[in-house]
Amino acid sequence: METKEYKKTNEISIRSLETDTPDNRIVSGYAVKFDTESQDLGFIEIIRKGAITEDVIMQSDIFARFNHNEDTVLARSRYGEGSLALELRDDGLYYEFEAPHTAIGDELLEHLRRGEITTSSFAFTLPEDGSGEKWYKREDGTLVREILKIDRLFDVSPVYEPAYLQTTCSKRAKEMLDNIEIMNNKYDSMLRDLESYKIF
Repeated sequence: METKEYKKTNEISIRSLETDTPDNRIVSGYAVKFDTESQDLGFIEIIRKGAITEDVIMQSDIFARFNHNEDTVLARSRYGEGSLALELRDDGLYYEFEAPHTAIGDELLEHLRRGEITTSSFAFTLPEDGSGEKWYKREDGTLVREILKIDRLFDVSPVYEPAYLQTTCSKRAKEMLDNIEIMNNKYDSMLRDLESYKIF
């Protein structure tokens, strides 16, 4: 079963272009920044360039939502077509749409203009065969998770707060982190036992 993950785009602003013009409703920003380290989540996460391809975009039905709320559709890219424009750039996945003339579209623009929403987030899945990620430890002991391949994209969302701590991603990643720590502890214990018997 695929586990949908949600990730905040760090330090990337969503903006309504020319916000001093009342009738301007264009919203743009980055859904993903490549090769950028996340904040400390108990591990560091990096989404590598190449993890998202044009094929992924063309095979995904992607919504722009308000704060990941499924009832708040702002725009849509259905297999590469629609009101949500997505562009793969060297530094990440850029998106742009015109806020709809609806209550939720107006609410989004108001929060953007007031500076209460400054970040975006995106939802995705990884391949079930495990090829989409790599875990390792740096010399300083920092655990790193690299996202190498994203299977499908589901939404890009202007958000108030990071989604990390409330999502299945954090639970899944925490379980993996715990399992790695258990394995490391068993390995260290086994080495100590071997040393005590002076086997090597």
